[in-house]
Amino acid sequence: MSARTDSRVGLRARGWKGYTALILGWQVAASVCFYSVYAVTPFVRSEFGVSATAVGVLVSTLTAGYTLCLLPVGSIIDAYGEDLVLFVGLIGLALGAALVTTAPTYPFLLGAVFVLGAFYATAIPGTNKAVFNAIPADRLNFSMGIKQVGVTAGSGISALLIPWFGEETAVGWTGGFLLVAAIAVVVALAFRLVYDAGGAADGGENGGIRTHLRNPEYVLLAVAGFFLAAGLFTTTAYTILYVDDVVGAGVVFAGVTLAAAQVTGSAGRIVFGWLADRLTGSVTVSTLGILAVQAGASAVLFLVVTVVETPVVALACFALLGFFVLGFTGVYYSCIGSLVPDEEIGSASSGGQLALNSGALVAPPAFGSLVDAIGYDAAWTMLALGALASLALLLVLLRRNR
Repeated sequence: MSARTDSRVGLRARGWKGYTALILGWQVAASVCFYSVYAVTPFVRSEFGVSATAVGVLVSTLTAGYTLCLLPVGSIIDAYGEDLVLFVGLIGLALGAALVTTAPTYPFLLGAVFVLGAFYATAIPGTNKAVFNAIPADRLNFSMGIKQVGVTAGSGISALLIPWFGEETAVGWTGGFLLVAAIAVVVALAFRLVYDAGGAADGGENGGIRTHLRNPEYVLLAVAGFFLAAGLFTTTAYTILYVDDVVGAGVVFAGVTLAAAQVTGSAGRIVFGWLADRLTGSVTVSTLGILAVQAGASAVLFLVVTVVETPVVALACFALLGFFVLGFTGVYYSCIGSLVPDEEIGSASSGGQLALNSGALVAPPAFGSLVDAIGYDAAWTMLALGALASLALLLVLLRRNR
């Protein structure tokens, strides 16, 4: 039995539910730190006297730090294990959040959020590897789905916490960031004390992303993820505008519509993970089958939203769309893990996340350009075609693996 297998058996004996909760707690704390930058943008604009464009640059800088560090962090995790990297990553996120509060100028603020984004690169590859280490095979997809809810939960918490501190407390938004940093430190210490990776990685060389790019199935899955992520992030970015501008429901109801999509998306991550654990066949086949259903349903629903005419129907359609297109990430990462050796899950997850980030960077501007040039119908149709492209790739993979 390999050291890697020994590690997993030892962790199973400690209780998969406890480890799922521990990994989820880490992901929530990390995501609260990261998404607090999104929540603080109104205060940044007023306090630093910058334009809306500069606010966009701030968010892009955060994403750049995250994206640029994904591949090296994934390789480090494969070589040296996830436990220390996750501890250092969350401490770094806490320091980054604290650094934001000390920014005297806008350029300094950009540097601080770049650092924060860089440390967030430990999140997906590290927690994915932790799930594959600590969770038994018959609960792996379910646990992965629960862990991925930590992303949306962290985003939601920051969206409530930071504006409340900024508007309702004497300490202002900086107090919220310091509280977030303190919570991250506490969670990091608890994680370090409780989590035991068992058999540690040997620190040897691994091929990293170059090895995975030589695997055609991995490449096809990453490209399919690109198209699905294009739909996910664009839906998140434009739901409020669409429901307000086209359906005419008003900003408040449009916000409720987006919140409903986020809630059903979180439910989808759990439900589809639970379902993948109960389907017969290999993890690869079960997760590919679910991803194909998610892609096909998303394609149909992207077209359906173009014909909604009332606020209630729009709410129902976007909630259903959220269940599928916002609910795919947990199964996606489980599928990635099934295509690569256990000791290379860190770098494989980093490459998979890089594909998702690429979709997030490319699709929303393209969607907006189509809206300005032609209209929303063409823009939603673009996302539908992307989902169909993802479906075609996933069906090819299913055929190869059956």
